[in-house]
Amino acid sequence: MIKYNKTERRRYPRIEKALPIKIVADGYDFATSTQNVSCIGAYCHLDKYIPPFTKIAVRVTLPIVTGDRVKNVDVECRGVIVRTEDKKRGGFNIAIFFNGIKDSQRKKISQYINQFLPKDTSRCLKRL
Repeated sequence: MIKYNKTERRRYPRIEKALPIKIVADGYDFATSTQNVSCIGAYCHLDKYIPPFTKIAVRVTLPIVTGDRVKNVDVECRGVIVRTEDKKRGGFNIAIFFNGIKDSQRKKISQYINQFLPKDTSRCLKRL
């Protein structure tokens, strides 16, 4: 289910989608899925604690629809953990800011997100 609030005040829209994401932090590899994603970051759940301000490598796989085909596209970038939340049911939710991402990679995310937004709100790509 896609949730998008028309009164969203963020510069870049965020959509709630579970996408495969791989994170490398301090020599450890983590595989999980996003809870939401935008052109500048992602939010996901991990079983292990990663402190805020930890620099990470990120790879997220996006299923982009072109015509009648779906093509899985990988986006690779650098990021930093900006928030870590301890969950009562176990594990941690982390907020990632993509601080080292090439425009070509950000455009892939934008293309993916804009598939789900009403045409008049497709802001992500327009701001790049």
